[in-house]
Amino acid sequence: MSFDLIIANGTIVDPVNGVAPGDIAIRDGRIAARLAPDSGVGARETIDATGLHVFPGLIDTHVHFGFGEPITEYTTETIYAAQGGFTSILAYFLSSESYDDIFDTEYAHAAARSHVDFGFHFSVASERHLDELGGYAARFGVNSFKYFMNFKGEEGRYLGLDGTDDGYLYALLERAAALGDITIVIHTENIELVNRFRRASIAGGGSTLRDWNLSKPAFTEAESTVRALAFAEHLGARIYIPHISTRLALDEVRRWRDRYDRVVVETCPHYLTHDLDADIGSIGKANPPFRSADDVAAMWEGLADGAIDLVASDHVPRKRATKEKPIWSASQGFPGTATILPVLLDTGYHRGRLSLQRIAQLLTSKPAETFGLRGKGSLSIGSDGDLTLVDLNRVREVKPDELGSFSDYSLYEGWTFKGWPVRTILRGETIMADGVVTGRGGYGRYLARGAAAPTAPVLQR
Repeated sequence: MSFDLIIANGTIVDPVNGVAPGDIAIRDGRIAARLAPDSGVGARETIDATGLHVFPGLIDTHVHFGFGEPITEYTTETIYAAQGGFTSILAYFLSSESYDDIFDTEYAHAAARSHVDFGFHFSVASERHLDELGGYAARFGVNSFKYFMNFKGEEGRYLGLDGTDDGYLYALLERAAALGDITIVIHTENIELVNRFRRASIAGGGSTLRDWNLSKPAFTEAESTVRALAFAEHLGARIYIPHISTRLALDEVRRWRDRYDRVVVETCPHYLTHDLDADIGSIGKANPPFRSADDVAAMWEGLADGAIDLVASDHVPRKRATKEKPIWSASQGFPGTATILPVLLDTGYHRGRLSLQRIAQLLTSKPAETFGLRGKGSLSIGSDGDLTLVDLNRVREVKPDELGSFSDYSLYEGWTFKGWPVRTILRGETIMADGVVTGRGGYGRYLARGAAAPTAPVLQR
């Protein structure tokens, strides 16, 4: 039996079956066989993975486009993803307009440029979005929708989003529950409290990351998390809580899951590595903010015991110039996809906090399961031939200009991590090898998801 590609002599990191030596064979872009080490089976191409660990292709489910250089970011940021070992991303598409009117254009920009497979979460902020929710799932294969609890009044206007209220959230979750195969991603933040705390902090002369945290203290995340969980349980909806950052909020999730478990929780790498005393000024401004050292410890505990389901970047490709301002006017967020795996390997695996199998679950199988990414996040026969080859012992300094993002900095600039991806394979084709992107823009395919996902190319509907 002949194959297109064999990854030979590697150590396979399977999110289901654990870690073991073996070969993986790919034919027609899919995994065709799992073989014994040094199987000697013929293939058009063989990659010797001796000394390397073979993961399913990594998946980042929390990426933002449009904050740096729109359109061309689909080139730069997917190159950046490939550098980090990622083969699939899900990006937030944020608008108050009907997606029926704007999807085709955005899809075309991405499809022509993306180096990795891509999909979208749609934000929802208008009554029309509610009315068209089921149609979006059927026409565009989108089964996840973002709601910002903090966008009340004009708070979301900088993103072009209408302000809503708890009544809208109730109607949204009710609609999602009725449709069935829908996940509502809820940014949990009590903006009324934040506004009061922010005014007090500014009046008191606050200017540091610690003051930024004090304007959005842990209670503002925890209280809104409880409210989101209560709404979801009452209506029978499935929700996803992104970028959880505090022990207080995570403990509420733990308690609630004893009675209602249709909730998935994400954290981000920066909540594993930075706290509110980080000496990097407004470069570290994010929402949620960096938290206490105890909150950092709680995030690691949640990853280890399963209270936190997955890790994603909250990647924002801004320039340094937008960050180097006073804390209250600096932009929020920073690039993150390419350094997720090194963070988890260096500060997780190598320090005894996480197993390799657990890291694979956090970055492959759970993201695929949560958002219905068929053929992704798995090494089973018939899955997409997406693989990330990792050198656990490679030590490398983070240099932003080597990673390809539109951003010209990194939160980890100058840090040295042990454990890096050395090859990224998408559907049987190498798209990154030893830090060199070998794939081409436009090779990435659109990820239509959910039971109602269209099977034909989206633009031919």
